[in-house]
Amino acid sequence: MSLSPERLQRFARHIVLPEVGGAGQVGLAEAHVVLVGCGGIGSPALQYLAAAGIGRLTLIDDDTVDVSNLQRQTIYTPSDIGKPKAEAAAEWVRRFDLGLEVLPTVTRLGGDNAAEILSGASVVLDGCDNFATRLLVSDSCVKLGIPLTSGAVGRFQGQVANFAGHLPEQPCYRCFVGDAFDAQDCDTCAADGVLGAMVGMVGTFAAMHAMRVLLEGKAALGVPQYGTLHLIDGMAPSLRPLRIAKDPGCRTCGTAAPVQADLPS
Repeated sequence: MSLSPERLQRFARHIVLPEVGGAGQVGLAEAHVVLVGCGGIGSPALQYLAAAGIGRLTLIDDDTVDVSNLQRQTIYTPSDIGKPKAEAAAEWVRRFDLGLEVLPTVTRLGGDNAAEILSGASVVLDGCDNFATRLLVSDSCVKLGIPLTSGAVGRFQGQVANFAGHLPEQPCYRCFVGDAFDAQDCDTCAADGVLGAMVGMVGTFAAMHAMRVLLEGKAALGVPQYGTLHLIDGMAPSLRPLRIAKDPGCRTCGTAAPVQADLPS
């Protein structure tokens, strides 16, 4: 794949970076990112994935835009209220860069559709708001052999990590949280509150972390840091990395895990 003169000019500031270069930019243009959740984390992540020239974007969200979203979900405007988030986000991408392919998917992931929707992704970036979906996404990525970038926010703490549980020595997201969270109920920003700039920090960090995966083997920036959880403290502020060990007993990626088993519904 070669980049047109217009695309070379658009991404010139990337290409002059030795850590990215022309080969890295072509790699981004050839990539397919599936974004799960177009909310507080997904919104800024999408802006920078699109700005980076990710060639194909699949956007998954079954929610609609609400006025309370505008405080932190920066791709939406009052005219988007009531629209499906995935479709409004796709409209933003088309206005921003006609050279990108974008597919909105207005649905909720489940055991019956996850494999079909996520299949073919170069990386999945998960910014959804409940553990049940996060674990489903992680289990699906392990089964499909797809790297996962996970971003989460709880009040003033953010978490970002890359996972590759399909690889022999690497943990998956379930190794991190265990089986206790296979439920829909969890803390929400509606109940606990959330600072818009905090999800912006996590979303942009997640976008850059996903690009590390995409550039692996293509550019010096491509060091995915699989299994390293980055804790972002918005109050201090500070950033602390923690190494997550692969759980041999993990039912998804452990030594006795039936990786090819049916995904949970």
